Amino acid sequence: MGNKSNIGDDYSLSRVPQSARLPMWDIMLVRVGALATLSQFMLGASLGYGMTFWQAFWATMFGSVLLQIVSFLLGYAGAREGLSTSLLSRWTGFGRYGSSIIGFVVSICCIGWFGVQNSVFANGLVEATGGKLILPVAAAITGIGVTVLVIFGFKLLSLTAKIAVPAFLIVVGFGVYKVLSDHSIISLIGTPPPGQSLSIGVGATMVAGGFMIGAVITPDFSRFARSGKDVFWMTTIGTLVGELGVSMIAVLMSHAAKTNDVVSIMLQTSGWIGAAVVVFSTVKINNLNLYSSSLGFTNIIDTIFKVKVNRGIVTLVIGLIGSLLSILGILDRFVDFLVFLGVMIPPIAGIMVIDYFVLKTYRKALDESKEKGTLPAEPEKINPVTLIAWAAGFAAGYFIKFGIPSINSLVLSGIVYYFGVLILKAIKNKRVVDEKITA
Repeated sequence: MGNKSNIGDDYSLSRVPQSARLPMWDIMLVRVGALATLSQFMLGASLGYGMTFWQAFWATMFGSVLLQIVSFLLGYAGAREGLSTSLLSRWTGFGRYGSSIIGFVVSICCIGWFGVQNSVFANGLVEATGGKLILPVAAAITGIGVTVLVIFGFKLLSLTAKIAVPAFLIVVGFGVYKVLSDHSIISLIGTPPPGQSLSIGVGATMVAGGFMIGAVITPDFSRFARSGKDVFWMTTIGTLVGELGVSMIAVLMSHAAKTNDVVSIMLQTSGWIGAAVVVFSTVKINNLNLYSSSLGFTNIIDTIFKVKVNRGIVTLVIGLIGSLLSILGILDRFVDFLVFLGVMIPPIAGIMVIDYFVLKTYRKALDESKEKGTLPAEPEKINPVTLIAWAAGFAAGYFIKFGIPSINSLVLSGIVYYFGVLILKAIKNKRVVDEKITA
């Protein structure tokens, strides 16, 4: 199925055979690359702007631990079965049509991220031209440029990532050196937040929400892993370097620069070259956003309408929508967007983890088909318990005001799903017994 060096296209509708599995370092670089990004830096800067260093540290820790657990469990399931998230979800609670709903939610989130990151890229261009280029024009140029790259040049995109990740880390390192040579690290750690204060609960939800999509789609990468141990190290190192490392650096820099504007921070610490590298690193993550979204929509159209469409056309449409969102100013709603994602996505993980590891509804069918290297028979179309659990998880995250909303939504959806399935089984069993008695 396509070029084997291209994780995006490989085995999108089948299992990844053992012969195609990759070394741990290959997969880990993809993971670190997905976390060591501009959006992570923006997130750290937003936390630092509204929190003290230690408040931001604990918010990041709480959010990261949640992400690590979810990423590892789903990643382990993906590696064991050799299946992507959308395929795996068919046999872990969501059914055929339910899996297309997941695809839709994740795709919409990815379009949102595309819009957010494209806005930063466009703002960088506006500043670089001294305001000669207005934001809507810059956003249209950058958005359409990335879209064309995704349609025509996947080899070019992987090359972009190989250059952008090390360059990004070098620039961030240089920025840290500059900040620490001008400020004492002790005084920065002790400074009050320069902006309006945020609670640890909101901060942890921003962290968990910021990469919860990444945690849920871990199987898309981990299905190429050779063992559960590889998945553990991939997720752990990715979380420590990308999540905790980049966030804490951004917190210190936002305290030093007294702003949460990433481009301004980089201009103050690393000059134009630093700002350019950080801004251009959006290309690397934005191609992943667009790519995941286009795969999701291509699958939805195939599942619901039984129509096979060209992924390139889907990419073009999505890229134009994402560019329009950034022109309309989605960046202004960045924090709200993260908090919303923080409660919309976790129930998916809660349901999949409970079904795969606890209830094991389709585990026998998955094991038997794995021996043959095929997929199990078509699952149920949709499970009503799943929809109830998802709604309950979302409501818990959105309306319960104590604790961390992401954790509330993840835990409650898992509990509701577990008991809902058991109750449904008991009702069905009773019906069967009653029918036998009356027969």
